[in-house]
Amino acid sequence: MGGIKLDGAGTQKMKTLEEGLLTLQRIHGLVERAAVDMKNQRPIGTMPQQVKRIAVPLQGQLKGQFGMIADQVAAFILSSTRGGGGDQAKIRGMREGIAQLRTAMELSVNKVKAEHAVPIEISGD
Repeated sequence: MGGIKLDGAGTQKMKTLEEGLLTLQRIHGLVERAAVDMKNQRPIGTMPQQVKRIAVPLQGQLKGQFGMIADQVAAFILSSTRGGGGDQAKIRGMREGIAQLRTAMELSVNKVKAEHAVPIEISGD
């Protein structure tokens, strides 16, 4: 009975996705902190610019291997930094964008595991 590991390309893709999920988690933390500020009737201030500063490198990181997700990140950046609509609508839109990105990345993780799985033989003496 053998196990399964990823080939070289799969390992690289998985590393990219794991780093992307960590970055997305940082962005989510910022958005939730802004939501708490909004709930306490404080302005969200420069939070959209902070989100952009973190998300732009994420887009570049994903562009080579996951172009569709990189395009979603670009749309997320655009919608989160666009003016108008008020803070509540901005927070709601960012939460939805984060959920979409997380779902896309998790689906990609499963796809990479399925496409790049290589069985390993365990030899027994």
